[in-house]
Amino acid sequence: MANFFTDNDDILFLFDHMDLGEIARVQEQGFADAQQPGIDYAPVDEADAIDNYRRILEIVGDIAANTIAQRAEDVDHDGNVLNDDGTVDLHPFVADNIKRLGQADLMGFTLPRRFGGLNCPNLIYTIANEIVSRADGSLMNIFGLQGIAETINAFADEEIKGEFLPRFARGEVTGAMVLTEPDAGSDLQAVRLKAFEEDGQWYLRGVKRFITNGCGEVLLVLARSEPDVSDGRGLSLFITERNPKVTVRHLEHKLGIHGSPTCELVFDDCPARLIGQRQRGLITYVMALMNGARVGIAAQSLGIAEAAYRIGRDYAHSRKQFGGPIERLPAVAEMVTDMKVRLEAARALTYETSRICDLENNNNLVLEFNPPDDADERKRRKQLSKHYKRLNGMLTPLSKYYASEMSCYVADTTIQVLGGSGYMQDYPAERYLRDARITTIYEGTSQLQVVAAVRGVCSGAFEKRVAEFDEIQYTDPELVELKCKLAEVKEDVLAAITFVKSQGTDYLDLAGRKLVDAAVAVYIGHLFLQQAAGISGPGATAVSNGQQWADYRNRKKAMAKHYLATELPQARLNCQRVQSGHRAALDEYELLAGPVPVKE
Repeated sequence: MANFFTDNDDILFLFDHMDLGEIARVQEQGFADAQQPGIDYAPVDEADAIDNYRRILEIVGDIAANTIAQRAEDVDHDGNVLNDDGTVDLHPFVADNIKRLGQADLMGFTLPRRFGGLNCPNLIYTIANEIVSRADGSLMNIFGLQGIAETINAFADEEIKGEFLPRFARGEVTGAMVLTEPDAGSDLQAVRLKAFEEDGQWYLRGVKRFITNGCGEVLLVLARSEPDVSDGRGLSLFITERNPKVTVRHLEHKLGIHGSPTCELVFDDCPARLIGQRQRGLITYVMALMNGARVGIAAQSLGIAEAAYRIGRDYAHSRKQFGGPIERLPAVAEMVTDMKVRLEAARALTYETSRICDLENNNNLVLEFNPPDDADERKRRKQLSKHYKRLNGMLTPLSKYYASEMSCYVADTTIQVLGGSGYMQDYPAERYLRDARITTIYEGTSQLQVVAAVRGVCSGAFEKRVAEFDEIQYTDPELVELKCKLAEVKEDVLAAITFVKSQGTDYLDLAGRKLVDAAVAVYIGHLFLQQAAGISGPGATAVSNGQQWADYRNRKKAMAKHYLATELPQARLNCQRVQSGHRAALDEYELLAGPVPVKE
């Protein structure tokens, strides 16, 4: 039988390449769950935990390949149904897919076992999200909303946790993060949905728009609890269950992801409960939720691109023109290799981001619940906490930006490889392009990701992390040479950063994309070198199963050489463009953009 985990050599390689034992040690908190009564299964050591992660992903891969993927075309064609009473009927296949994932205990992926969850690290969940997205990108929008349960676990009181989290883990409920409004899209500080309290009970009144899975059973709602505070400090986070006081007024008609219902919701004095503390809804809780969601969209982008690439690769090999397969034509060969390189580059960056997220979260758990007695160790962990927070502040928007833009490129290029056939509905290539397009928009547009990422790049996070990469010593002369090339371009990036800092904030945002593109080329280049050497990061030694993947590491070296040959010249050009100081898009906007078109 097909399996979307075991048939992907790059995912398998990265699974073995990354130091999962380092993550598992803290994730399992000394493997204490194995000694707890009432828990059916918990790993007893690192090897057991890693084997468990592999088995979980094999189950995800089986369901994705043999159930979800087989239904994706029908789901895309039919969509979901809005009923007259303001409820929504999910497509029968969507409902059954969720049911099957729940039956396999996959709907509480990262929740603690005391609530019935699998207690998996974010990295394993990211891999699962990619696998599900390859089968049907729209289903990931429901499967990938498990961050709602994580938010409840992180910030709600024990009563709310005990009431909701076991139901999430059993797959009995799905959720929605209800943030956007007609006049508050990217600018969530402008949220106006009213939250008011009467006799100790909170109520919600207003309209929300563009809500993914807004018909879900559990809604986390961002609302204005402080009417006299107009910015983000006046917002709190609330939880409510689906009830007659909240209705779906409209289902959006969309370009893609048709299996994922996007709803306009009306709250008519809907009863709700406060999550955590007042006034921390946006500043603390939603920002944490959205950071996780952005990594989820990066994983979704990977899955869609993987599905699209496989069609293009197969078609280029099997389609005969001019006396042979079209993959022998230089123009086609370049498109296919560029797709594959960008896909694996995005996967390397996204998995690296997920790994760092796990290290940050687990380090914070140690500090909060099991602080070391030794003062020096406590100090070291506090420094680590700051380091990981700064690094994640850069990597999260970087991975979402890079992976989503890559997904659109791969899906579009696949259609070009297929030619006229790709434009027709005979192949799912057109669906992949429609599905990919939203990834650069929701959970923060690419432009907003760049704004966030460039501040991380300029804050010192990029320079410090690449300095750690520079400390890695390679024995392969070719890798040493490639590392020197990266060091040269890194200096170009640092010079561009210095120039940008001397300009105003508006120029930082104007030059942001070019600077981010240059920085990400250097960062990914280092990741490829580490993969080629079998090293999982700064300070790590070669992985023990290196011989098993020797041929694949040689392939990664070829991948690194090609990536650097194509991306570093562009990175240097971007740095030159940044340092040109060209500001015409700002200073001569009216002249260049021309007059606003007159409406008929």
